[in-house]
Amino acid sequence: MTSSQEKMKIVIISDGTGETATAIARAVMTQFKEKDVYFTRYKNVRNIEQLDSIFAEAAIHHDLIIYTIVAQNLRTHINELVRINHVRILDLLGPALTSFSNYFEQEPSSEPGLLHAVNDDYFKRVAAMEFTLNHDDGKHLESLHLADVILIGVSRTSKTPLSVYLSLRGIKVTNVPMIYGTPLPKALFEIDQRKIFALTIDPGNLMEIRKKRLDTLGSKFMGDYADESKIMQEIEWANKIFKENKRWPVFDVTGRALEDVAAEIIKLISMRNSNFFKQSQKKETDPKN
Repeated sequence: MTSSQEKMKIVIISDGTGETATAIARAVMTQFKEKDVYFTRYKNVRNIEQLDSIFAEAAIHHDLIIYTIVAQNLRTHINELVRINHVRILDLLGPALTSFSNYFEQEPSSEPGLLHAVNDDYFKRVAAMEFTLNHDDGKHLESLHLADVILIGVSRTSKTPLSVYLSLRGIKVTNVPMIYGTPLPKALFEIDQRKIFALTIDPGNLMEIRKKRLDTLGSKFMGDYADESKIMQEIEWANKIFKENKRWPVFDVTGRALEDVAAEIIKLISMRNSNFFKQSQKKETDPKN
C-alpha cells in the first residue's frame, strides 16, 4: 500500500472535459488538507484502449480513479477493469444516472460531452463554495481581495450560513469575525470597501441564540459569551465601528431568514455592477474623453 509520506495520486477520467470531477475532487480535498496529493486528468476518453492503459498504470501505483463517463459500453468495461485490476474508483455519474432514469422511466442518451455546454454556471458555484469554505471565520486574509463579498459581525450573526448560501449563487465570500475589543484586521481596510457587508442583531435575540448554542455544546458555563450586559457592550461596539465606516451597508439579521438577507445583498451587488457598467459606457461615449 501507499506510504503515508508518499505523494498520492488521484486520476480523473472523463469523456468530456473532466472539469466536473476535478472541481468536486478539489472541493473534497479541502477537508483533507494534511494529505499530499496531485491530480492527473484524462479528457475526452472515448475508447476501451484508453481505459485499459489508464487502469493498468493506476493499478501499479494504487491510485484512486474518479470518473464521469456516460457511454454505457465504457462504463461496462470500467466495471470489468475494476474486477481485474482491483483499483479503487469513484463513479460520480452512475448513481445519478440510475436515479434519474428510474424517475423519468427513460434510459439516458449516453452521449458524452453534453455537460460542458451548460456547465459554466455550475463550475462557478463549485469554485465559489470552495473559496468560501476555505475563507470561513477569518481564514486566509492574505487573499481577502479575491472575495466578491466580505461579511463581518460578532459571533452568531449568521456569517457562516449566509456565506455558504451566497456561495451557492456563485459568490465568493469571506467572513471575518469581530471580537470585542480586538482591532479588525488591517487587510480589511486595504481592499475595495464596497465588498464589505456588516451584520448586526438585536442583543436579546443574540443572547438567546448563544444560550442555545451553549446548550447544544453541553456547556453550563456561560461566561461573557451569553451574558446580557456583555452582549450589549459587544453590539454597541460593533455598531460604532459600522457607523465609522459609512461605505459598509449594515443588515439587521434579527429574526430574518437567510434567504431574505442574501436577496438584499445580491440585489445591492447587482445594482452596483449595473451602475458601474453604465458609468463605463458613458465614459466610452463621452466626446470629452
